[in-house]
Amino acid sequence: MMKELIEQAWEDRSLTQTPEVQAAIREIIENLDKGKMRVAEPGPDNTWIVNDWIKKAVIMYFPIQKMQTLHAG
Repeated sequence: MMKELIEQAWEDRSLTQTPEVQAAIREIIENLDKGKMRVAEPGPDNTWIVNDWIKKAVIMYFPIQKMQTLHAG
């Protein structure tokens, strides 16, 4: 379900403004942070398999997230 939602939003970026898509993107980011999902996984014969739909969710996360300036030191 999430995969299809992300793929649809990738094709029609206006969908990123819907609460359903934003919640899915944020859930994917949270799962990545917790190590429950990976953008790329080891595959057979020392290759890597890229989960494109997760990569797309990461890319779409930046436009939906409020930007803020942080000062250090």
